[in-house]
Amino acid sequence: QVQLVESGGGLVQPGGSLRLSCAASGSIFSIGTMGWYRQAPGKQRELVAAMTSGGSTKYADSVKVRCTISRDNAKNTVYLQMNSLKPEDTAVYYCNANIRTYSLSSNAYWGQGTQVTVSS
Repeated sequence: QVQLVESGGGLVQPGGSLRLSCAASGSIFSIGTMGWYRQAPGKQRELVAAMTSGGSTKYADSVKVRCTISRDNAKNTVYLQMNSLKPEDTAVYYCNANIRTYSLSSNAYWGQGTQVTVSS
């Protein structure tokens, strides 16, 4: 069984910073792309940032200047550094990873989500 566990969310003032972490564990053979999505109340889930196993990155236009995705392959962990946070960044942030298990099946896995609230 594969699990993704996020951490690092919380309440922050506008202009503040947070670093989200997501660690994958379980019967993992290899991990391809890892990324972060977010979903605000009443809205669709959207991609924030993603990184391939080779280090290529993709960012949503709304966060490109303020966010940096990074990855520690030895720890099966992906990070999202978020700076200059705005109230519109408030959402539940979900980790996503494309993982091949030792059974050789490949699937997209999701974490349980971590709440980010930007408010004064």
